[in-house]
Amino acid sequence: MKKAHRFRAIGTRAALLGVAISLLGGAPVASAGDDGGLAPGLPPPIERTTLTTAALLDTLQHTAFDFFWEQANPSNGLIRDRWPTPSPCSIASVGFGLSAICIGIDHGWITREEGRDRVLTTLDTFWTYPQGPEASGKIGYQGLFYHFLDMNTGERVWNCELSTIDTALLFAGIIDAREYFDGGDPEDVQVRALADSITHRADWDFMRNGGAGIRMGWKPGTGFAGFGEWVGYNEAMILYLLAIGSPTHPVPAATWIIWTSGYSWQTQYGYQYVIFPPLFGHQYSHCWIDFRSIQDSYMQTKGITYFENSRRATLAQREYCIANPGGWTGYGPNVWGITASDTPTGYMARGAPPPQNDEGTITPTAVAGSIPFAPGVTIPTLHHWYDTYRPQIFSVYGFVDAFNLTVNWWDLDYIGIDQGPIVIMIENYRTGKVWERFMGNADVQAGLLGAGFAPATDVPWASEERGKRLVLRQNAPNPIQRSAQIAYHVPTAGPVSLVLYDVAGRRVRTLVDERQSAGEHVAMLRGEGLPSGTYFYRLEANGEREGKQCVIIR
Repeated sequence: MKKAHRFRAIGTRAALLGVAISLLGGAPVASAGDDGGLAPGLPPPIERTTLTTAALLDTLQHTAFDFFWEQANPSNGLIRDRWPTPSPCSIASVGFGLSAICIGIDHGWITREEGRDRVLTTLDTFWTYPQGPEASGKIGYQGLFYHFLDMNTGERVWNCELSTIDTALLFAGIIDAREYFDGGDPEDVQVRALADSITHRADWDFMRNGGAGIRMGWKPGTGFAGFGEWVGYNEAMILYLLAIGSPTHPVPAATWIIWTSGYSWQTQYGYQYVIFPPLFGHQYSHCWIDFRSIQDSYMQTKGITYFENSRRATLAQREYCIANPGGWTGYGPNVWGITASDTPTGYMARGAPPPQNDEGTITPTAVAGSIPFAPGVTIPTLHHWYDTYRPQIFSVYGFVDAFNLTVNWWDLDYIGIDQGPIVIMIENYRTGKVWERFMGNADVQAGLLGAGFAPATDVPWASEERGKRLVLRQNAPNPIQRSAQIAYHVPTAGPVSLVLYDVAGRRVRTLVDERQSAGEHVAMLRGEGLPSGTYFYRLEANGEREGKQCVIIR
């Protein structure tokens, strides 16, 4: 039954919005303010808006979460591709949904027990349902999974492919859930065991078919025929990183060079960046991987990070819509956002610049999924849509998938892979928790190291973030065997301390204790002389504190 529309007014829930994280008695990493405790860099609420910015973001997250919770089969955890149009399960939608469950628990929308039960049900489905090369009756093959599955049986439908990218997005949610349920009780232990069993079973090297790069898909009967290799730039960064980092069936680290060989560095509307016109390609990998302060060799040559690349792509697309070379109705500073989505004539991959199938359709996930990159332009746009077009585009699960002012078309459907970036990227903007969890996974760190990622220094940060607050990055690598680098940003010159503590809160090593200039810094944490285990390190400067957890393996 369709639910009545409901607002998510949050007023007194500022503590949840701020999510004050402290380690070892430290101060919150994001101080509460007039906007309900949102992260620094949030623009002030626009005058005459219906909702405060805090309430708007909470509404968008909660309604997107509801899609994943309510459009799942509770008996097996499979989540629909779209609604209300009847559809099978999309495995990528399941991946986004698993992260949404973790976010929902933190916000109090469901209990931890409810969320964990759903996660366990989902993981049991992907671990126990049959795999094999047959054309029917199987959920996957070689540890990977078919793109679309029957909502009840979990079997392959629509003659779909064994999908490498959709399996990677599924695995991203599984890994996030693995890191979320980190307790010692039997149910948490079971989540982690199932997550490792599923992700470590995948034979990524099989999907190369003896070639250089990873193939896009495979089908029973015809095999790899018709499926090319994933070559960048697009959404498949996370695919290569998970495949390189696999502890059981990895692809060679050199495949990252195959991936980057397809990059096209261009200047569009005053911004230089690696081009991929649809914005989803600049969002999906970033939902889980924190690229803000790491670089591979390609980005080192360009002097930026992939996070900065996505920021430039976001701003360039907005400038394209302001220029409006196609003359589409409504395009401008607060009507922009082009990506793969529904259109008046069907689902289509679209983007700009340069224009790719642009026909006037605007997609809310293109903007909401870009909030961490450019909050100063994305959040006012979301306010404008909510205040101006709410009767047409806002319903039970938030903004519908798309609308087109040129032909006066308003979608009715919601799509899982578009709802996912909304709930996850708003959470990353508010708290960074998804990034922090995912980046702490050993397989993820192995993939990043194999691809040549290292802490970035002397890199321009997004203008909304640079220089405004103390920022501490996760150590790389993590876990630590010999040594690791810890990157951090000091907003103003002054005394700085970086101290390592054990789980009992005892100081075991001082890494930094000196006066430092404002800007980027890197400290070295050496593991020798320290027993294996979990540790915490805390950065203090100018009255601010931030902390992170790390693991040392001897």
